[in-house]
Amino acid sequence: MSESSPRPPAARGEAADGGPPGGREPMLRLSEPAGRWVVLTTVLGSAMALLDSTVVNVALPRIGLDLDADLAVLQWTVNAYMLTLAGLILLGGALGDRFGRRRIFVLGVVWFALASLLCGLAPNAGVLIVARALQGIGGALLTPGSLALIQSVIHPDDRARAVGLWSGFGGVGAAIGPFLGGWLVDGPGWRWVFFLNVPLAAVCVPVALRHVPETRDPAAHGRFDVLGAALGALSLALVTYALIAAPGGGGSPAVVVPAVLGVLMGVAFIAVERRRSDPMLPLSLFSSRQFSAVNAVTLCVYAAFGGFFFLSVLNLQVVVGYSALGAGTALLPTTVLMLLLSARSGELGKRIGPRIPLTVGPLLCAAGMLLMTRAGVGAVYGRDILPALLVMGLGMVVLVAPLTATVLASVDVARAGLASGINNAAARAAGLVAVAALPLLAGMSEEAYRSADRFSEAFRRAMPICAVVLVLGALLAWTMVRSDVLKVPEAPREGAGAPAEAAAAAGREEGPCAPCRPQCAYHCGVVAPPLDPGERQD
Repeated sequence: MSESSPRPPAARGEAADGGPPGGREPMLRLSEPAGRWVVLTTVLGSAMALLDSTVVNVALPRIGLDLDADLAVLQWTVNAYMLTLAGLILLGGALGDRFGRRRIFVLGVVWFALASLLCGLAPNAGVLIVARALQGIGGALLTPGSLALIQSVIHPDDRARAVGLWSGFGGVGAAIGPFLGGWLVDGPGWRWVFFLNVPLAAVCVPVALRHVPETRDPAAHGRFDVLGAALGALSLALVTYALIAAPGGGGSPAVVVPAVLGVLMGVAFIAVERRRSDPMLPLSLFSSRQFSAVNAVTLCVYAAFGGFFFLSVLNLQVVVGYSALGAGTALLPTTVLMLLLSARSGELGKRIGPRIPLTVGPLLCAAGMLLMTRAGVGAVYGRDILPALLVMGLGMVVLVAPLTATVLASVDVARAGLASGINNAAARAAGLVAVAALPLLAGMSEEAYRSADRFSEAFRRAMPICAVVLVLGALLAWTMVRSDVLKVPEAPREGAGAPAEAAAAAGREEGPCAPCRPQCAYHCGVVAPPLDPGERQD
């Protein structure tokens, strides 16, 4: 990791090379064609990763049947991608700062497209899982890079609007993902879910190379925290392997040894990050009580979401009998509600504080998951499924925007991008573990998805588990999140000399701390909160 810039998105006001003389960054306006080309490029690149996070789940039953795979293969099809993405996303942002944001972004897009092509051509489950892990590496390069490009080359007066366009179009992509995935699976086949990324990359790369200026952070230097990234990813991989293998292996050494090694590597990861002068994951951020609290809520919430969406798509096809297109369309109300109402939810959270939304949101989601247990054999969509998805969607609307705002407000403005990256990675790691652990906790056998009755029984056991995790998140929010964390602290009076008191009143770390507000107005991601660099609120 670069010793000077561990954050994923570029901070506001950074200098960049390749710009005007004097080291000033190029200032592109959205009123100019060059500025609009930058937004188009970033939207195309991030759309690849956003679509992939939603369309693949819809294809899982067909993948399993076509490759004659058990449930563990379906879990790894999701988790191999999430594993490398969550483990390397912070490192990907630092690579862009050092070697060029456009260069790393383009590398990520090309890498992602080639890995997607390999996924679509995979002759067996083993190749598919390896290709999905490679896809995650590409995602870790392009996801933070897309936002960093906007932050580094768009004029400060236009950045908020540019990020709003980026998040808005990304939200549309996430919303239509399940529908598009279902249409492809039922039409040309599940392999086209992956082939779809190739033409997107074929448009994105030439546009980026022709129209996007190259930028770097001149202060980025030193060694990268490769050891920390490797230990973190290996810890998650080993724990995930043990959880997925447990239903068939029980307490055998093939399960226990990876589990123990995974825990030991997790301990080693924390020790390494504590000792490094500029680690990938600065543990000092967690000295902020609010930052620690909101990340604990994030872990609970996105663990439940990860398990819910993984199993619900399977349940709609295996148990209720929907086609892939029907299952994808059935899930649209949740993401459409988020797309339409997330901006208003953010404003509400700003007015009343995050404590109530972060408590009520998980409780609504828990109620939606309990209602989803009605989605059994012979379920009627309007009576048994739609109410659950509407309640779930309203809970996510209430929750996600205030959660992002609280993350940004919990740290100094200079570290807002890093804080958002950590929160995003934590959410993905939580979903990764949930997809691995939930079938085990619900007593779901390796062949359960081939039987409507067996899967339905396990699904009904899994949803209350997810609901309990959400209730735990609500309790953490109610007891640990301050209602005034989003308020702008008053400037200290002359002679008071009270930076520590001002920071404490705002729920942030001691020291000079300017409040931040989110720039991403639209939140439609169901696997992680959006990356958001924050905007200084003067």
